[in-house]
Amino acid sequence: MSRWLIVAGIILVLVGVLLHFAPGLFSWFGRLPGDIRVESGRTRFYFPIVSMIIISLVLSLLVNLFRR
Repeated sequence: MSRWLIVAGIILVLVGVLLHFAPGLFSWFGRLPGDIRVESGRTRFYFPIVSMIIISLVLSLLVNLFRR
């Protein structure tokens, strides 16, 4: 399990570096059709359901590829 925690940490650091040096890379996140965004007055509600489904599918494919 320690190996997976180290790999997860490295991946998080790489994503952080990508977000720092290329902030427009993930500008699509939360703007897909099906993502719920409600803004009224001072209240904002944001639920990126379709974006999370896509990320879940991509991560599932990657995990299945690395397990084989």
